[in-house]
Amino acid sequence: MLRKDSLALSLFLIVIIPVLLLGVGSALAACTGPGAPTTTQTRCLTAVQIPGNPLRSFDISFVNPDRGEYYLAERSNGAVVVINTKDLDAPVRMLGGFVGIKNNPNGTVNNNISGPDGVAAHGRWLYGGDGDSTVKVFDLDAPDASALKQTISTVPPTQKDKTRVDEMALSADGKFLIAANNAEDPPFATLFVANGDAHTSAVTTIVRIEATHAIIPPGFGLSIEQPAWEPKTKRFYVSVPTIADNPAGCNYGQLAGPVTCSGGLFVIDPHNLPAPTLVDGVMTSVIGAFDPATNTGVLPLNNCGPNGATVGPNSDLMLGCTPQNEPSNTTTLVINAKTKNTATVNGITGSDEVWFNKGDNRYYLGASRACGKSGGCPAPAGTRDPGGAALGVVGADSVLIEKIPQSQNSHSVAADSKRNLIFVPQVGPNTNPLVGIGGDTTDVGAGVCGSNNGCVAVYIHDVDGDNDGDDRDGDHDRRGDHDR
Repeated sequence: MLRKDSLALSLFLIVIIPVLLLGVGSALAACTGPGAPTTTQTRCLTAVQIPGNPLRSFDISFVNPDRGEYYLAERSNGAVVVINTKDLDAPVRMLGGFVGIKNNPNGTVNNNISGPDGVAAHGRWLYGGDGDSTVKVFDLDAPDASALKQTISTVPPTQKDKTRVDEMALSADGKFLIAANNAEDPPFATLFVANGDAHTSAVTTIVRIEATHAIIPPGFGLSIEQPAWEPKTKRFYVSVPTIADNPAGCNYGQLAGPVTCSGGLFVIDPHNLPAPTLVDGVMTSVIGAFDPATNTGVLPLNNCGPNGATVGPNSDLMLGCTPQNEPSNTTTLVINAKTKNTATVNGITGSDEVWFNKGDNRYYLGASRACGKSGGCPAPAGTRDPGGAALGVVGADSVLIEKIPQSQNSHSVAADSKRNLIFVPQVGPNTNPLVGIGGDTTDVGAGVCGSNNGCVAVYIHDVDGDNDGDDRDGDHDRRGDHDR
């Protein structure tokens, strides 16, 4: 029999321990606060908690709607997270083997050598870029422990300092893969023969691709970013944040003061590349200025330093212009892959990943710098109020529909077109000692996640006939009945 004081202590612990756990755990209701408005067309549905370490750093995400899977390059656990979009309550898969978070001397995350970074998938094959200049190939049909089938380096084995393989894209048939080493100087892309629908992995390198040094001068930390495959023109289109002499005499980093050069669009035909030559010991195809006759080369953009790129309807490409690259950027750009005509999306800027969802004919933007500041959007001084980072929603007509507040540095987004679910990862707050530097300085993420560990927030845009398993019978089981 318990003594009276022991019983009192037990009751105290029963009450106090859950309260203490609220500081780092997942005991609160998800989809609350500024990141879950009730007046928007895009609504917060739930939050998927990620096992293991709290989310401190992540990068690109991707959805394969045919498999019903969402993939997140999640560095805090050194893995690609796999979420079942048909059943959001299903266990989360973790495909590991990546280098994870690597810190700078001041304790911040060094993105250039951390991993995973970029991610793309076709059929059973998942491709992930790592911080050690490698591409990792996973068989999604295999058990997690044996899913990693290949690791391919994008640099010579003699290269001492290695940087990340970042954004990547696949051709529509999954037979070409292009991946950017954006932190190399000068930056380059690597074109691979990918697996397509094969049953075994046999990814091989075709060639390295660079822009001429007149366009991307070495020695100034310039980069290339997100590729996207446009099926009608059969080209890869790669965002280039900054190019020289755009406009003439601009500052790309060779002068003191802010960058004043705009970026470009690197148009690559994988079937017709310039003959490779030996550059720094690697066979490299060097591409110059844009040639309208071949629809290849680097096309200058006007007042846009893009990160993200995605293909929308009618061969349109949305580019995530951001003041992170060009401080004067205040808008987002849409350019047609065929005509090169452009449209400006007013009212939103600062996107990293952008995604077109054909299920509802809308673009979704991970606008971590929607506040217009090159350094990001922290909470206003002395508060934990929203800092300006947003999930942007834009129609196929290039008109902004709405912006939903997000946690600081919320820069990744992908959508399931069969279910019209939009996945937006959130870092944990900086008040969580396991997150600390680089964590959310606002309370937006914690409200959306219902925890202080970060999460993947799931938004929904209900569209009639979207095959998303809406709870039309009123049985409140929306989370688990997708496509069953």
